[in-house]
Amino acid sequence: MNIRNSRQARFVALLCGLLLSFATVSFAQDSTQTTTSATQTTIQTASTTRARSVTSGQKMKITGIVVRRDADTFTVRDTTGVDTVVRLTDATSVKTKGGFLRGGTNYGQTSILRGLRVEVQGRGDDSGQLIAEQVRFSDTDLRVAQSIESRATPLEERTSTAENRIGQVEQNAQRLSGQIDELAAVSNAARGGARAAQETADAAVAGVNATNERISSLDDYVPQETTSINFGVGSAVLTRDSKAKLDDLAQKALNARGYVIEIAGFTDSTGSVERNRQLSQRRADSVVRYLAENHRIPLRRIVTPFGYGESQAVADNHTRTGRAENRRVEVRVLVNRGLTQPAPTVNVPSQPATQSSSTPPATTPNQ
Repeated sequence: MNIRNSRQARFVALLCGLLLSFATVSFAQDSTQTTTSATQTTIQTASTTRARSVTSGQKMKITGIVVRRDADTFTVRDTTGVDTVVRLTDATSVKTKGGFLRGGTNYGQTSILRGLRVEVQGRGDDSGQLIAEQVRFSDTDLRVAQSIESRATPLEERTSTAENRIGQVEQNAQRLSGQIDELAAVSNAARGGARAAQETADAAVAGVNATNERISSLDDYVPQETTSINFGVGSAVLTRDSKAKLDDLAQKALNARGYVIEIAGFTDSTGSVERNRQLSQRRADSVVRYLAENHRIPLRRIVTPFGYGESQAVADNHTRTGRAENRRVEVRVLVNRGLTQPAPTVNVPSQPATQSSSTPPATTPNQ
């Protein structure tokens, strides 16, 4: 009787242990599914782009970083990750903060760059955008943004031309890839054609590599023309000789494809650092104004002009001649390297004259 009771007790204990194990596994699975679902929800929420629509007539002030810059608009992302599209008008005031009597320094709208921390005040319009009345930023933030911004932002006109060229180059690359497969089949079937087909395949690969290199060069610029414009002491006025240099440079730029113009102003070491920065900026702006007014150079073709002050001297500031050389504006015409390179070509060697009677004639690849 005692043995029987002992066996029943062991059976009950074993049954309870199995039930407890199944319950633990089920709970772990539910927890894993709940955690996975919560993680997916978090990822989906984080990846959602949020945009702010401003009510028409609503007055608003926002502070954030410029994450996108277009011709007449720019997008500001605040600390909460919300994007606001800001539209510029002729009445928009663009200044730095502080300065003499807290008046700040006026800047052109082209100084609003990606990466610049700005403070914008304005009102909403019918499209949900913010019409900017005031744009404010600090000199330090502007210099940081100018260092972030590379030599040139892809321009709308250049992008349109480049897209068409990329489409043509991609089609050429596809044709060349098709030639490789076709010539490989011909080389296996034709008598004595292995060597010729291999040479053709190598030439086709070289053409594809040249095409890929050309595509990679579409966002790379190389200097084509460079000139230096000198100024008098404390002056930002262009001389007759300087205007002649700019006339010649503008004519060459207008005859180029995919060009941008880089303008940098400098001074000698005479005077304070801040005064020299302002003077170098005025000199750069005077060059921009002359090119835009007298030669109709589009502003989108001009990289944001910048005044470097007395830095980057090219001559000794302790001599009169050296100081005269340092009072300058350097103007460079940069041309898109991808558009100036010649289109890649493929030289296909001739096929062997003798073929087997059972081998079909090889088709000539499209050039």
